[in-house]
Amino acid sequence: MAAPFARFPSTRYRRYMDAAEAEAFLPVTNEFLDSILRLAPRIAAFDCDGTLWSGDAGERFFDWELREGDVFPDSASRGILSRSWRDRYAAYKRGEVDETTMCGEMVAMHRGISEQKMMDAAVRFFNQFFVAQIFPEMRELVRRLQENGCEVWAVSSSNEWVIRAGMKHFGIPESRILAATVEVEAGIVTDRLIRVPSGSGKPQALREVVKKEIEAAFGNSRWDAEMLAMAKHAFAVNPNPDLESTAREQGWRVYFPESTRASS
Repeated sequence: MAAPFARFPSTRYRRYMDAAEAEAFLPVTNEFLDSILRLAPRIAAFDCDGTLWSGDAGERFFDWELREGDVFPDSASRGILSRSWRDRYAAYKRGEVDETTMCGEMVAMHRGISEQKMMDAAVRFFNQFFVAQIFPEMRELVRRLQENGCEVWAVSSSNEWVIRAGMKHFGIPESRILAATVEVEAGIVTDRLIRVPSGSGKPQALREVVKKEIEAAFGNSRWDAEMLAMAKHAFAVNPNPDLESTAREQGWRVYFPESTRASS
């Protein structure tokens, strides 16, 4: 196993890299960042998959853990489990299982596994596959907001272990993460759901936990629309076509990260 400093660069190094990234931003990107900072929001909520980074880390982790042996080490048992859960996921894709139910099952399926094992697997997965997918300007925005005293929350329907692994790269503490979560007893994961923040579950979680006005919210899909609608200022970042259409109808700011514009 790699030493901690090899897995997570030092704070000084991260600040150096963040500054280097910021210097290379296009004028339109700096204008986007500055326009948000001028609002001086005190509370901000960010969706994660597709908004802070490209791709769906929760979906990818689900596929990865059913192939690799980090979470389910016995290959025979994993094969049986994989067939069962992939059939279930295919049903979800066909619209036979709703979003909230599927996201809940994708975290509750780990019943009986130690939380430490889940966290170790999530860190290895995220560092291997998603660090390079992070949108630099979104990481810089989160850094500047927090530096200016803004309380930043990460809200996601992906399992909490993957989101916690991702937030290590944004400096967002675990106490400000609202993700698909189950109860843990004596360090062991149960299948008793606490929350699944998707669709209406996102504003519900923010109202229950944050209990303050959300002044700025950022999301990329229709599952974020209700969270965006509750905020004083809404931003559709890297939006799917359906959210982009809603955003333009509602007058929300639409922003496409530099990497998505360069590849389009």
